[in-house]
Amino acid sequence: MLYCPNYTCQAPNAESNQFCHKCHTLLPKRYLWVLGKGVETMQPGDWLSDRYLCKARRIVLDTKPGLVPTELTEIPGVLQPYLRLSPYRIHVPQIFALLPPSDLFSGGVVLLDAAALYIPLGGNGADAAAPAAAPSAAPVQRLPALVDLWPHASALRQINWLLQICQLWQPMLAEQVAETLLLPALIRVEGPIVRLTELRSPSSGQFTTLARLGQLWQTWAATAHPDIRAPLSSLSQQLAAGQLATVEGLQAALDLLLAQVGRSHPVSLHVATRTDQGPSRQRNEDACYPPADTVSSYTLGGATPSSALVIVCDGIGGHQGGDVASNLAIESVWQEMQAIAVPTLPSPALSESLEKAALVANDLISQRNDSEQRFERQRMGTTLVTGLARHNELYIAHVGDSRAYWITRWGCHQVTLDDDVASREVRMGYGIYREALRHPGSG
Repeated sequence: MLYCPNYTCQAPNAESNQFCHKCHTLLPKRYLWVLGKGVETMQPGDWLSDRYLCKARRIVLDTKPGLVPTELTEIPGVLQPYLRLSPYRIHVPQIFALLPPSDLFSGGVVLLDAAALYIPLGGNGADAAAPAAAPSAAPVQRLPALVDLWPHASALRQINWLLQICQLWQPMLAEQVAETLLLPALIRVEGPIVRLTELRSPSSGQFTTLARLGQLWQTWAATAHPDIRAPLSSLSQQLAAGQLATVEGLQAALDLLLAQVGRSHPVSLHVATRTDQGPSRQRNEDACYPPADTVSSYTLGGATPSSALVIVCDGIGGHQGGDVASNLAIESVWQEMQAIAVPTLPSPALSESLEKAALVANDLISQRNDSEQRFERQRMGTTLVTGLARHNELYIAHVGDSRAYWITRWGCHQVTLDDDVASREVRMGYGIYREALRHPGSG
């Protein structure tokens, strides 16, 4: 049974319903991963707190999605990494609720949202990125493990998976949970995206090192795509031997390998843009590049280096001149990026160039506000999201609460993290996002 989230309805519905049979409200199906001592004993059909229905091993369905879980007064220290790693939520699950100790689970239960789960599409699956779903399969499953799909993946996909692990290494090491990246059972994949089931700390006496990562990758290199088997074997051997001792050096080596392979695997990219004034504003304060209502096509990689730039700005509502600010930011960022050699610039320098372009745009808008003697809420402003596609890479920079999303066949993932008070509260480990949003001034 699934209860309608519409506060004025709350009618019970069959789980198979997509919309409420009474008020036609969409019925969200939120599946959660369960942490806690003894949770392995749960069986399909078991209940937690008369709300969460077990559907598969360690997976429950929130049958009352319209109700906010009990407010968390304090987040235990062992769960703090989930909060502080919220900027990496596309890979790391987030805390949804903490259930108090009960007769069944004396230590309490943690429910994780945005875990590495998916609903099978049926038939023979969506593509090779997910297992085939038999008609009798559970309604929700864990995403396939990286090691299971690794031997069948393309060279580009394999490198991209490794790059994501590399980019997660340092922030997770700082939170003492990088051990997760050494446990293949916890590393899942959703098409091109690496998704972690949960976070783990090292056992007593264990040390999480790049050498151990190299040892793990050596086993993967043996079944890597023929195009990268030899260089990946060499790279993992250097890691295991301590000859490659920094994550920066590892990322540079993977970036180089990606560029080499990408040159022989051109990618077609299509860009479509659209803005909308919305139902309440007197003028359209959005701006984008390429201009709205255009469609462009690009070929990335191959013999002729190419790149594609997209920019989205949303003038701050209620501030005079939001439309001026958004268009000024678009023009400024575009001009800055025309002045650099995008196809040949090293990856770190390209990231810095995107950041610099945002800073230049900010200075121009600030100077415009000063010259027009705008003060406080009269000052115009804008959000900014910039995406730069080069070879087989996408670089993203953003300011404010406009977002970039990554859409797969199984879900829509928020890539960027809003620049607001609520997000800051989460990053600092003070509380989960939905509760931070209730605080005055949260944004």
